[in-house]
Amino acid sequence: CRQFLSDNHPDVIYVHHEKESIGVDDIREQINNTDQIKPYSSAYKIYIVDEAEKMTVQAKNALLKTLEEPPSYVVIFLLTTRADAFLPTILSRCITLKLKPLYDGIIRDYLMDKLSVDKSEADICTAFARGNLGKAISLASSEEFAAMPRVVLALLKNVRSMDIAEMLEMLKQWKENKLDIEECLDFMQLWYRDVLMFKATQDTAGFIFKDEYRYIREAADKSSFHGIEEILEAIEKAKKRLDANVNFELTMELM
Repeated sequence: CRQFLSDNHPDVIYVHHEKESIGVDDIREQINNTDQIKPYSSAYKIYIVDEAEKMTVQAKNALLKTLEEPPSYVVIFLLTTRADAFLPTILSRCITLKLKPLYDGIIRDYLMDKLSVDKSEADICTAFARGNLGKAISLASSEEFAAMPRVVLALLKNVRSMDIAEMLEMLKQWKENKLDIEECLDFMQLWYRDVLMFKATQDTAGFIFKDEYRYIREAADKSSFHGIEEILEAIEKAKKRLDANVNFELTMELM
């Protein structure tokens, strides 16, 4: 999409950044210093700021003046999944357009038909994307994400035969190998969602991990409803602790 915009629409500017945050220099150089240049071939000059919640406070303040008095031909899109991260002064000067998530079937079919992703991988990427096609495409093309299911499944399939020390050592290796721990925990929640669904319905139609039916069934047979719910709650608590910067080893041991 970005390449298409830059190649075919000179009046559509994708505000890019190379860092974890969008700094004040990014906003000044790509928006504030260019918005007075009129569009070349269109009635409007459109700026698209993706992941706009990553703007620093200084960047948001730098953009505020342009949002207050933009040239008549300028339209600025701030794309985000976290509108609450914006300053109230910015929100008050914007019109909010809420986009609904896409159906899972649409995302799964796109990955399989357009990107030739196999069904099992497409199912996992679709579940993680939660209706966001762009995220699904990014996950499907990520080597790091592709390696994650194999590593996490090695733990989930053998968790009942492992002691705490073995589990913690495996979790420590995840961090050392720079796996995205939050994604690993999300993956574990999806796994136990399948376990809970099978225990409740004995139906595999809604499975994400259809290829792992034997292990899902075994986990469901050996777990109570209350036990599965406790596991899901423990994983959720671990995510919140990590977000609060609680020590990684301690968080994993508690989980």
